[in-house]
Amino acid sequence: MNKRNTQQRRHSIICILNEQGEVSVDELSLRFETSEVTIRKDLAELEKTGLLLRRYGGAVAIPDEVTQQFSAKIAPNKLSIAKAAAQLIKDHNRIIIDSGTTTSGLIAELNHKRGLVVMTNALHLANAIHELENEPTLLMTGGTWDPHSESFQGQVAEQVLRSYNFDQLFIGADGIDLARGTTTFNELTGLSKVMAEVSREVIVMVDSDKIGKRIPNLELPWSQISVLVTDARIEESALNQITEQGVKVILAPYSP
Repeated sequence: MNKRNTQQRRHSIICILNEQGEVSVDELSLRFETSEVTIRKDLAELEKTGLLLRRYGGAVAIPDEVTQQFSAKIAPNKLSIAKAAAQLIKDHNRIIIDSGTTTSGLIAELNHKRGLVVMTNALHLANAIHELENEPTLLMTGGTWDPHSESFQGQVAEQVLRSYNFDQLFIGADGIDLARGTTTFNELTGLSKVMAEVSREVIVMVDSDKIGKRIPNLELPWSQISVLVTDARIEESALNQITEQGVKVILAPYSP
């Protein structure tokens, strides 16, 4: 079985785990018509990337206290930005949703789209996507768990991403440097750069109060950003500087 089929099988195993809570080697071997040795290798690799816990004869899902169930309240302004950003998504698009509170607001909007393929590096986003009624195809990066960003990062995640091509990346930022681009407190910026490289269009989603924040770690330069979605409180001078960089700006209504 080729590398792509192996990845698809492993993504399917995670989906089954999200639904059932546990799986057995025997069950998976029959379902995928492959050997138990192959399934054990799959489970071993998925455990290495933090996507499941192996148990005798099978595996169980990561406990809720680790996965952080998708229950945190999202601020109204972030939801307004997410709704505006979701208008850019067409049926059958292949999209990446990066971890973050503003990007989390996109999930509810996806129910209005058909035939989506959605990649994410956040467990709580994956769980929320899995619950959508329109059942988009769900992909996960895997990788090394980073507690700061509450997402998977690292070389494994980057390698998985490079196996695909996407129409759009939806990503947040800790700050917007008007001269340089998006900035972050997180020193792990490699995955964000790969996400942008494999996406035809990069959409940044931020509250206007983050615009003008200069944080030392540059994440994405303006040359890699297609669209900035923010709220209508943005200052006109900042708006002009961003559009001069060749970036389209979409203003969502401000919702306090």
